[in-house]
Amino acid sequence: MADDRLDIIIFGATGFTGTYVVKNAADICKDLNIKFGVAGRRKEALDAVVKEYASDIENVPIILADVKDEESLKKMTEQAKILINCCGPFRFYGEPVIKACLATRTHYVDITGETEFMEEMQLKYNEAAKETGVYIVTACGFDCIPSDLGVIFAQQKFGGEVNAVEIYMSTWSTEPERKGSVLNYGTWESAIHSIASRNELRELRRKLYPTKLPEFTPKLKSRGIVHKSDISEGWSIPFLSADRAVNYRTQRFLYDKYKERPAQVQFYATFKTFFDFLMVSIVGMLMLIMSRTACGRNILLRYPALFTNGLISHENPDRETQKSAHFSMTFKATGWTEKLPEPTDKHTDAPNKTVITKVSGVSPAYEMTSIVVILSAITILTESDKIPDNGGVLPPGAAFGKTSMIEQMIKHNIKFEMISSKL
Repeated sequence: MADDRLDIIIFGATGFTGTYVVKNAADICKDLNIKFGVAGRRKEALDAVVKEYASDIENVPIILADVKDEESLKKMTEQAKILINCCGPFRFYGEPVIKACLATRTHYVDITGETEFMEEMQLKYNEAAKETGVYIVTACGFDCIPSDLGVIFAQQKFGGEVNAVEIYMSTWSTEPERKGSVLNYGTWESAIHSIASRNELRELRRKLYPTKLPEFTPKLKSRGIVHKSDISEGWSIPFLSADRAVNYRTQRFLYDKYKERPAQVQFYATFKTFFDFLMVSIVGMLMLIMSRTACGRNILLRYPALFTNGLISHENPDRETQKSAHFSMTFKATGWTEKLPEPTDKHTDAPNKTVITKVSGVSPAYEMTSIVVILSAITILTESDKIPDNGGVLPPGAAFGKTSMIEQMIKHNIKFEMISSKL
């Protein structure tokens, strides 16, 4: 890779999340003497973003590129060692960017949480990425780094052999009243299309993993539609996010690559009141039903505020409100104190150890997402010798599990904590 390339280019820099990435890149990259540029369709908008969020950085290069123009994408990616892609929905706009990165031997990270897109890219381009020595690492934002590296952290701290991990996510705000929307419209759009395509995943996964994993026991079962947990205060439900799918891909990679026993994972969202649980359940049911048809999807996309009680709208979220948002993910890992020689060896006794860990932080949706995607790019830039296979399409846990990524996140106020260990 040519030394005269920029270290990082941020593509989609004028989008809502992209502006957060530019703002945090101006701080993080300046301290590390890392050179970055911004890219998008409109020069005037890119000039304005640089002026507002990176005015203290001398000479931030501006590159014009359009996802509908293949040559412009190649001209953009050939100028970067690593591309940060913030241009979604990725099911519509992500693949041409990945193809350009492979053609120009440019590493790639993004902020997607779209399961089908990620798994399809792994199926199509994993071997090509290995051959060209390019890392394509998806889901490098709040979807799904806290959960994926959180499971890795729990496994590292366990001191034995993990059989299963249950993850409980809670979010809350310190503001007494909400001001405007909380999530960007692009997040809603991606979620609607992801739910609509969920029936395509079974066939995709059959092709991606033609050989099934051995059966690991005892089998971790879902706790049902709603339950209360001793490690999470409130009402918990299985959560339709990309986290569990990404966790599986990472654990499958660890089994295939290192012959490590994969952890079984369940992912839940916790709501403090029954009313909150009820409202989310109703919205989730409407999304599941209406997303099945083009007409239903159009209605959902046209009226996001109606279906989310104002949590999502066509207006950008208030940035001050974002600062009051908090999250925590609590991980309950169960397994054995003794680690058997082979991952397929069966324990004769029931699991005899439980370890509780936690990942937590502030402003998860966009501030934290922008920080961790930048740290992901920098980790590829500086620690490629600790990332496996010299290339490939990888989930973040598989890519960064043996790097200093967790330590770097802790330095940026994203906590990884050991809560308890019991026999």
